[in-house]
Amino acid sequence: MTNRMKKKVLTVMLCALPMMAAAQSFDFDMTKPQPIYSDENGAGYDLLSAPDKKHPAEPFYFSVRVPDGNYRVSVVLGSKKRAGETTVRAEGRRLMVENVITKKGKTTTCEFTVNKRTPQIDEKNRVRIKDREKDYLTWDDKLTLEFNGQMPTVQSIHIERADDVPTIYLCGNSTVVDQSYEPWASWGQMITRWFDSGVCISNHAESGLTARTFLASGRLDKILTTLKAGDIVIAEFGHNDEKEKRPGDGAWYHYVYNLKVFVDEVRAKGADIIFCTPTQRRAFNDDQRTLKNTHGDFPAAMCSVAEREQVPVIDLNAMTKTLFETMGVEGSKRLLVHYPANTFPDQPKALADNTHFNPFGAYEVAKCVVMGMKQLQLPILSHLRADWQDFNPAQPDDWQTFKWAPAKIAETIKPDGN
Repeated sequence: MTNRMKKKVLTVMLCALPMMAAAQSFDFDMTKPQPIYSDENGAGYDLLSAPDKKHPAEPFYFSVRVPDGNYRVSVVLGSKKRAGETTVRAEGRRLMVENVITKKGKTTTCEFTVNKRTPQIDEKNRVRIKDREKDYLTWDDKLTLEFNGQMPTVQSIHIERADDVPTIYLCGNSTVVDQSYEPWASWGQMITRWFDSGVCISNHAESGLTARTFLASGRLDKILTTLKAGDIVIAEFGHNDEKEKRPGDGAWYHYVYNLKVFVDEVRAKGADIIFCTPTQRRAFNDDQRTLKNTHGDFPAAMCSVAEREQVPVIDLNAMTKTLFETMGVEGSKRLLVHYPANTFPDQPKALADNTHFNPFGAYEVAKCVVMGMKQLQLPILSHLRADWQDFNPAQPDDWQTFKWAPAKIAETIKPDGN
Protein backbone atom coordinates (compact mmCIF):
# COMPACT_ATOMS: atom_id res chain seq x y z
CA MET A 1 0.00 0.00 0.00
CA THR A 2 1.41 3.41 -0.96
CA ASN A 3 1.76 6.24 1.57
CA ARG A 4 -1.00 8.10 -0.27
CA MET A 5 -3.35 5.13 0.07
CA LYS A 6 -2.47 4.75 3.76
CA LYS A 7 -3.27 8.42 4.36
CA LYS A 8 -6.59 8.03 2.56
CA VAL A 9 -7.58 4.97 4.63
CA LEU A 10 -6.56 6.74 7.84
CA THR A 11 -8.63 9.78 6.88
CA VAL A 12 -11.70 7.61 6.29
CA MET A 13 -11.23 5.88 9.64
CA LEU A 14 -10.81 9.16 11.52
CA CYS A 15 -13.91 10.57 9.84
CA ALA A 16 -15.92 7.48 10.77
CA LEU A 17 -15.07 7.65 14.48
CA PRO A 18 -17.00 10.88 15.17
CA MET A 19 -19.97 9.50 13.23
CA MET A 20 -20.01 6.38 15.42
CA ALA A 21 -19.62 8.42 18.61
CA ALA A 22 -22.39 10.79 17.55
CA ALA A 23 -24.98 8.06 17.01
CA GLN A 24 -28.15 9.41 18.57
CA SER A 25 -30.47 6.39 18.65
CA PHE A 26 -30.38 2.61 18.79
CA ASP A 27 -33.09 -0.03 18.28
CA PHE A 28 -32.97 -3.71 19.25
CA ASP A 29 -35.59 -6.36 18.51
CA MET A 30 -35.21 -8.67 21.47
CA THR A 31 -37.45 -11.32 19.90
CA LYS A 32 -34.58 -12.00 17.50
CA PRO A 33 -31.08 -13.33 18.28
CA GLN A 34 -28.68 -10.70 19.59
CA PRO A 35 -24.88 -10.98 19.86
CA ILE A 36 -22.78 -11.21 22.97
CA TYR A 37 -21.34 -7.79 23.78
CA SER A 38 -17.85 -6.99 22.60
CA ASP A 39 -15.94 -3.78 22.01
CA GLU A 40 -16.05 -4.59 18.31
CA ASN A 41 -19.82 -4.93 17.91
CA GLY A 42 -20.66 -2.34 20.59
CA ALA A 43 -23.97 -3.92 21.68
CA GLY A 44 -25.24 -7.23 23.00
CA TYR A 45 -25.85 -9.48 25.99
CA ASP A 46 -23.39 -8.82 28.77
CA LEU A 47 -22.15 -10.05 32.18
CA LEU A 48 -24.43 -13.11 32.38
CA SER A 49 -25.42 -15.71 29.81
CA ALA A 50 -27.85 -14.70 27.11
CA PRO A 51 -31.46 -15.73 27.82
CA ASP A 52 -32.57 -19.03 26.31
CA LYS A 53 -35.82 -20.96 25.89
CA LYS A 54 -34.87 -23.53 28.53
CA HIS A 55 -34.42 -20.89 31.24
CA PRO A 56 -36.84 -18.05 30.42
CA ALA A 57 -37.02 -16.82 34.03
CA GLU A 58 -33.30 -16.06 34.31
CA PRO A 59 -32.24 -12.39 34.49
CA PHE A 60 -29.98 -10.95 31.81
CA TYR A 61 -28.00 -7.83 30.96
CA PHE A 62 -27.84 -5.91 27.70
CA SER A 63 -25.19 -3.27 27.00
CA VAL A 64 -24.73 -0.60 24.32
CA ARG A 65 -21.56 1.40 23.81
CA VAL A 66 -22.48 5.11 23.86
CA PRO A 67 -20.74 8.43 24.58
CA ASP A 68 -21.25 10.17 27.93
CA GLY A 69 -24.63 11.79 28.34
CA ASN A 70 -28.29 11.29 29.19
CA TYR A 71 -30.30 8.70 27.26
CA ARG A 72 -34.02 8.15 27.04
CA VAL A 73 -34.77 4.43 27.04
CA SER A 74 -38.03 2.86 25.93
CA VAL A 75 -38.59 -0.85 26.57
CA VAL A 76 -41.56 -2.86 25.36
CA LEU A 77 -42.24 -5.57 27.92
CA GLY A 78 -44.35 -8.68 27.36
CA SER A 79 -44.42 -11.93 25.39
CA LYS A 80 -46.69 -13.74 22.99
CA LYS A 81 -45.80 -17.04 24.67
CA ARG A 82 -46.00 -16.35 28.41
CA ALA A 83 -47.09 -14.00 31.14
CA GLY A 84 -44.30 -11.86 32.51
CA GLU A 85 -43.13 -9.97 35.54
CA THR A 86 -40.20 -7.69 34.79
CA THR A 87 -37.98 -5.34 36.75
CA VAL A 88 -35.54 -3.11 34.88
CA ARG A 89 -32.43 -1.60 36.43
CA ALA A 90 -29.73 0.47 34.74
CA GLU A 91 -25.99 0.84 35.20
CA GLY A 92 -25.18 0.37 38.91
CA ARG A 93 -28.50 -1.24 39.90
CA ARG A 94 -30.54 1.95 39.50
CA LEU A 95 -34.17 0.93 39.80
CA MET A 96 -36.08 2.15 36.73
CA VAL A 97 -39.06 -0.17 36.27
CA GLU A 98 -40.51 -2.07 39.20
CA ASN A 99 -42.27 -5.43 38.94
CA VAL A 100 -44.31 -4.79 35.78
CA ILE A 101 -46.81 -7.60 35.17
CA THR A 102 -47.86 -8.45 31.62
CA LYS A 103 -50.43 -11.03 30.57
CA LYS A 104 -49.65 -13.59 27.90
CA GLY A 105 -49.90 -11.95 24.48
CA LYS A 106 -49.99 -8.43 25.94
CA THR A 107 -47.30 -5.75 26.07
CA THR A 108 -46.65 -2.53 27.93
CA THR A 109 -44.16 0.22 27.13
CA CYS A 110 -42.01 1.75 29.84
CA GLU A 111 -39.83 4.83 29.36
CA PHE A 112 -37.09 6.29 31.56
CA THR A 113 -33.88 8.29 31.25
CA VAL A 114 -30.41 7.02 32.16
CA ASN A 115 -27.19 8.95 32.72
CA LYS A 116 -24.06 7.26 31.39
CA ARG A 117 -20.54 8.51 32.07
CA THR A 118 -16.83 7.70 32.16
CA PRO A 119 -14.20 9.21 34.51
CA GLN A 120 -12.91 11.55 31.77
CA ILE A 121 -13.38 15.21 32.71
CA ASP A 122 -11.52 16.83 29.82
CA GLU A 123 -8.52 16.08 27.64
CA LYS A 124 -6.11 16.22 30.58
CA ASN A 125 -8.13 15.33 33.69
CA ARG A 126 -10.04 12.32 34.99
CA VAL A 127 -12.05 11.62 38.11
CA ARG A 128 -9.77 9.84 40.57
CA ILE A 129 -11.95 6.83 41.16
CA LYS A 130 -11.05 4.17 43.72
CA ASP A 131 -9.71 0.77 42.70
CA ARG A 132 -13.01 -0.88 43.62
CA GLU A 133 -14.87 1.55 41.36
CA LYS A 134 -12.95 0.39 38.31
CA ASP A 135 -15.29 -2.60 38.10
CA TYR A 136 -18.45 -0.53 38.51
CA LEU A 137 -20.84 -0.34 35.58
CA THR A 138 -21.21 3.32 36.55
CA TRP A 139 -17.86 4.36 35.10
CA ASP A 140 -17.45 2.23 31.96
CA ASP A 141 -18.01 3.17 28.31
CA LYS A 142 -21.39 1.50 27.86
CA LEU A 143 -24.98 1.87 28.96
CA THR A 144 -26.08 -1.36 30.63
CA LEU A 145 -29.63 -2.51 31.35
CA GLU A 146 -30.49 -5.34 33.72
CA PHE A 147 -33.74 -7.25 33.11
CA ASN A 148 -34.82 -9.18 36.17
CA GLY A 149 -37.96 -10.37 37.95
CA GLN A 150 -39.92 -13.59 38.25
CA MET A 151 -40.28 -13.83 34.47
CA PRO A 152 -38.49 -11.06 32.55
CA THR A 153 -40.07 -10.58 29.13
CA VAL A 154 -38.65 -7.99 26.73
CA GLN A 155 -39.70 -7.42 23.14
CA SER A 156 -37.68 -4.36 22.18
CA ILE A 157 -35.28 -1.69 23.41
CA HIS A 158 -35.04 1.83 21.99
CA ILE A 159 -32.29 4.20 23.19
CA GLU A 160 -31.93 7.83 22.11
CA ARG A 161 -29.88 10.80 23.23
CA ALA A 162 -31.73 13.11 25.65
CA ASP A 163 -29.62 16.22 26.19
CA ASP A 164 -32.69 18.40 26.69
CA VAL A 165 -33.90 16.94 30.00
CA PRO A 166 -33.11 18.54 33.37
CA THR A 167 -30.69 16.50 35.47
CA ILE A 168 -30.60 15.89 39.22
CA TYR A 169 -26.99 15.30 40.28
CA LEU A 170 -26.38 13.42 43.54
CA CYS A 171 -23.27 13.99 45.67
CA GLY A 172 -22.53 11.99 48.79
CA ASN A 173 -21.23 8.81 50.37
CA SER A 174 -22.24 5.16 50.83
CA THR A 175 -25.79 6.07 51.86
CA VAL A 176 -26.30 7.75 48.47
CA VAL A 177 -24.09 5.83 45.98
CA ASP A 178 -25.32 3.33 43.40
CA GLN A 179 -24.25 0.25 45.36
CA SER A 180 -23.12 -2.29 42.76
CA TYR A 181 -23.69 -5.51 44.69
CA GLU A 182 -26.40 -7.24 46.65
CA PRO A 183 -27.39 -6.93 49.47
CA TRP A 184 -26.20 -3.32 49.75
CA ALA A 185 -28.33 -0.44 48.47
CA SER A 186 -28.69 3.34 48.81
CA TRP A 187 -31.42 5.86 48.27
CA GLY A 188 -29.70 7.35 45.21
CA GLN A 189 -30.29 4.19 43.17
CA MET A 190 -33.93 3.90 44.27
CA ILE A 191 -35.12 7.46 43.75
CA THR A 192 -34.82 6.91 39.98
CA ARG A 193 -37.94 4.72 40.27
CA TRP A 194 -40.15 7.70 40.98
CA PHE A 195 -39.26 10.04 38.11
CA ASP A 196 -40.49 9.84 34.54
CA SER A 197 -38.38 10.17 31.41
CA GLY A 198 -38.60 13.96 31.52
CA VAL A 199 -35.81 14.12 34.11
CA CYS A 200 -32.51 12.25 34.56
CA ILE A 201 -30.70 11.40 37.79
CA SER A 202 -26.91 11.29 37.71
CA ASN A 203 -25.46 9.76 40.89
CA HIS A 204 -21.82 10.73 41.55
CA ALA A 205 -21.70 9.59 45.18
CA GLU A 206 -19.19 6.99 46.37
CA SER A 207 -18.70 5.03 49.58
CA GLY A 208 -16.33 6.51 52.14
CA LEU A 209 -16.26 10.03 50.71
CA THR A 210 -16.41 13.30 52.61
CA ALA A 211 -17.26 16.69 51.15
CA ARG A 212 -13.54 17.35 50.90
CA THR A 213 -12.54 14.06 49.25
CA PHE A 214 -15.48 14.34 46.85
CA LEU A 215 -14.08 17.66 45.68
CA ALA A 216 -10.44 16.53 45.72
CA SER A 217 -11.14 13.50 43.52
CA GLY A 218 -12.62 15.68 40.78
CA ARG A 219 -16.21 14.51 41.10
CA LEU A 220 -17.72 17.96 41.27
CA ASP A 221 -15.47 18.97 38.36
CA LYS A 222 -17.03 16.13 36.37
CA ILE A 223 -20.52 17.36 37.22
CA LEU A 224 -19.63 20.91 36.21
CA THR A 225 -18.77 19.79 32.68
CA THR A 226 -22.45 19.13 31.95
CA LEU A 227 -24.26 21.13 34.65
CA LYS A 228 -26.68 23.71 33.23
CA ALA A 229 -29.46 26.06 34.26
CA GLY A 230 -32.52 24.09 35.34
CA ASP A 231 -30.43 21.27 36.83
CA ILE A 232 -30.31 20.45 40.55
CA VAL A 233 -27.41 19.24 42.69
CA ILE A 234 -28.29 17.43 45.93
CA ALA A 235 -25.44 17.04 48.45
CA GLU A 236 -25.56 14.73 51.47
CA PHE A 237 -22.39 14.54 53.57
CA GLY A 238 -21.57 14.01 57.24
CA HIS A 239 -21.06 10.30 57.95
CA ASN A 240 -17.39 10.32 57.05
CA ASP A 241 -16.64 14.04 57.50
CA GLU A 242 -17.14 13.61 61.25
CA LYS A 243 -14.23 11.14 61.34
CA GLU A 244 -11.67 13.43 59.67
CA LYS A 245 -8.93 14.43 62.12
CA ARG A 246 -6.67 16.83 60.21
CA PRO A 247 -6.01 20.35 61.51
CA GLY A 248 -9.11 22.44 61.00
CA ASP A 249 -11.42 19.47 60.55
CA GLY A 250 -14.77 19.39 62.26
CA ALA A 251 -18.29 20.57 61.67
CA TRP A 252 -17.62 24.29 61.88
CA TYR A 253 -14.53 24.76 59.74
CA HIS A 254 -13.52 22.48 56.87
CA TYR A 255 -16.99 20.93 56.58
CA VAL A 256 -18.84 24.24 56.25
CA TYR A 257 -16.06 25.60 54.02
CA ASN A 258 -16.40 22.68 51.60
CA LEU A 259 -20.17 22.94 51.56
CA LYS A 260 -19.76 26.60 50.57
CA VAL A 261 -17.57 25.46 47.66
CA PHE A 262 -20.46 23.30 46.42
CA VAL A 263 -22.84 26.27 46.66
CA ASP A 264 -20.58 28.66 44.79
CA GLU A 265 -19.57 26.26 42.00
CA VAL A 266 -23.10 25.04 41.33
CA ARG A 267 -24.63 28.50 41.29
CA ALA A 268 -21.90 29.77 38.99
CA LYS A 269 -23.34 27.37 36.40
CA GLY A 270 -26.85 28.72 36.88
CA ALA A 271 -28.04 25.52 38.56
CA ASP A 272 -29.71 25.01 41.93
CA ILE A 273 -28.26 23.28 44.98
CA ILE A 274 -30.06 21.46 47.79
CA PHE A 275 -28.51 20.18 51.01
CA CYS A 276 -29.58 16.86 52.53
CA THR A 277 -28.74 16.20 56.18
CA PRO A 278 -27.11 12.78 56.79
CA THR A 279 -29.17 9.67 57.35
CA GLN A 280 -29.24 8.25 60.85
CA ARG A 281 -27.31 5.23 62.04
CA ARG A 282 -29.16 2.45 63.83
CA ALA A 283 -27.84 3.34 67.28
CA PHE A 284 -30.52 3.23 69.98
CA ASN A 285 -30.25 4.76 73.42
CA ASP A 286 -30.54 2.64 76.54
CA ASP A 287 -34.29 3.26 76.56
CA GLN A 288 -34.45 1.10 73.38
CA ARG A 289 -36.92 3.58 71.91
CA THR A 290 -34.97 6.64 70.79
CA LEU A 291 -31.86 7.06 68.62
CA LYS A 292 -28.51 8.45 69.68
CA ASN A 293 -27.19 11.48 67.84
CA THR A 294 -24.09 9.98 66.23
CA HIS A 295 -23.53 12.95 63.89
CA GLY A 296 -22.73 15.57 66.50
CA ASP A 297 -22.86 19.12 65.14
CA PHE A 298 -22.71 18.15 61.47
CA PRO A 299 -26.45 18.40 60.68
CA ALA A 300 -26.60 21.76 62.48
CA ALA A 301 -23.49 22.98 60.65
CA MET A 302 -25.03 22.07 57.30
CA CYS A 303 -28.21 23.90 58.23
CA SER A 304 -26.20 26.97 59.26
CA VAL A 305 -24.57 27.16 55.82
CA ALA A 306 -27.98 26.62 54.25
CA GLU A 307 -29.51 29.49 56.22
CA ARG A 308 -26.65 31.85 55.46
CA GLU A 309 -26.55 30.98 51.74
CA GLN A 310 -30.31 30.45 51.33
CA VAL A 311 -29.91 26.82 50.29
CA PRO A 312 -33.02 24.60 50.57
CA VAL A 313 -32.60 21.65 52.98
CA ILE A 314 -34.07 18.15 53.00
CA ASP A 315 -33.90 17.08 56.63
CA LEU A 316 -33.20 13.40 56.01
CA ASN A 317 -31.61 13.16 59.46
CA ALA A 318 -34.98 13.90 61.08
CA MET A 319 -37.00 11.70 58.72
CA THR A 320 -34.77 8.65 59.14
CA LYS A 321 -34.87 9.17 62.92
CA THR A 322 -38.64 8.86 62.72
CA LEU A 323 -38.32 5.84 60.41
CA PHE A 324 -35.90 3.94 62.69
CA GLU A 325 -37.78 4.75 65.89
CA THR A 326 -41.12 3.79 64.35
CA MET A 327 -39.78 0.38 63.30
CA GLY A 328 -38.08 -0.14 66.67
CA VAL A 329 -34.91 -1.86 67.80
CA GLU A 330 -35.59 -5.17 66.05
CA GLY A 331 -37.80 -4.00 63.21
CA SER A 332 -35.27 -1.42 62.06
CA LYS A 333 -32.85 -4.22 61.23
CA ARG A 334 -35.11 -4.86 58.23
CA LEU A 335 -33.90 -1.56 56.76
CA LEU A 336 -30.22 -2.45 56.91
CA VAL A 337 -27.76 -5.16 55.94
CA HIS A 338 -28.62 -7.56 58.77
CA TYR A 339 -28.62 -11.15 57.50
CA PRO A 340 -27.79 -14.50 59.12
CA ALA A 341 -24.78 -16.49 57.95
CA ASN A 342 -25.06 -18.26 54.59
CA THR A 343 -27.83 -16.00 53.29
CA PHE A 344 -25.54 -15.21 50.36
CA PRO A 345 -22.80 -17.23 48.64
CA ASP A 346 -19.45 -17.23 50.47
CA GLN A 347 -20.95 -15.67 53.59
CA PRO A 348 -19.88 -17.81 56.57
CA LYS A 349 -20.59 -15.07 59.13
CA ALA A 350 -23.69 -13.04 59.86
CA LEU A 351 -23.91 -9.52 58.43
CA ALA A 352 -24.84 -6.85 60.97
CA ASP A 353 -24.33 -3.36 59.53
CA ASN A 354 -26.08 -0.46 61.26
CA THR A 355 -25.24 2.18 58.64
CA HIS A 356 -25.72 0.69 55.19
CA PHE A 357 -29.18 0.02 53.83
CA ASN A 358 -30.53 -3.05 52.09
CA PRO A 359 -32.90 -2.63 49.13
CA PHE A 360 -35.99 -2.21 51.31
CA GLY A 361 -34.34 0.38 53.52
CA ALA A 362 -32.96 2.28 50.54
CA TYR A 363 -36.42 2.24 48.96
CA GLU A 364 -37.97 3.75 52.11
CA VAL A 365 -35.26 6.41 52.44
CA ALA A 366 -35.66 7.35 48.77
CA LYS A 367 -39.32 8.01 49.51
CA CYS A 368 -38.24 10.25 52.39
CA VAL A 369 -36.06 12.24 49.98
CA VAL A 370 -38.95 12.67 47.55
CA MET A 371 -41.14 13.87 50.41
CA GLY A 372 -38.40 16.35 51.34
CA MET A 373 -38.44 17.61 47.76
CA LYS A 374 -42.21 17.95 47.97
CA GLN A 375 -41.92 20.00 51.15
CA LEU A 376 -39.63 22.34 49.20
CA GLN A 377 -42.24 22.50 46.40
CA LEU A 378 -39.65 21.93 43.68
CA PRO A 379 -40.98 22.47 40.14
CA ILE A 380 -39.12 19.37 38.91
CA LEU A 381 -41.64 17.25 40.82
CA SER A 382 -43.97 17.69 37.86
CA HIS A 383 -42.00 14.68 36.58
CA LEU A 384 -43.01 12.36 39.42
CA ARG A 385 -44.56 9.18 38.07
CA ALA A 386 -48.32 8.83 38.21
CA ASP A 387 -48.17 5.93 40.67
CA TRP A 388 -46.28 7.93 43.30
CA GLN A 389 -48.08 8.03 46.66
CA ASP A 390 -47.05 10.38 49.44
CA PHE A 391 -45.01 8.73 52.19
CA ASN A 392 -44.89 9.19 55.95
CA PRO A 393 -41.80 7.75 57.70
CA ALA A 394 -43.98 7.28 60.79
CA GLN A 395 -46.03 4.85 58.69
CA PRO A 396 -43.43 2.87 56.73
CA ASP A 397 -44.23 0.21 54.15
CA ASP A 398 -44.45 -3.42 55.23
CA TRP A 399 -41.08 -5.06 54.61
CA GLN A 400 -42.85 -8.40 54.18
CA THR A 401 -44.70 -7.19 51.08
CA PHE A 402 -41.70 -5.44 49.52
CA LYS A 403 -40.75 -7.32 46.37
CA TRP A 404 -37.17 -7.13 45.17
CA ALA A 405 -35.61 -9.17 42.37
CA PRO A 406 -32.00 -9.64 43.57
CA ALA A 407 -29.20 -9.16 41.08
CA LYS A 408 -27.00 -12.19 40.47
CA ILE A 409 -23.92 -10.27 41.57
CA ALA A 410 -23.47 -10.22 45.36
CA GLU A 411 -20.62 -9.23 47.67
CA THR A 412 -20.35 -9.53 51.43
CA ILE A 413 -17.49 -7.01 51.78
CA LYS A 414 -18.75 -3.95 53.60
CA PRO A 415 -18.68 -0.68 51.61
CA ASP A 416 -16.18 1.99 52.63
CA GLY A 417 -17.32 4.33 55.37
CA ASN A 418 -19.62 3.80 58.32
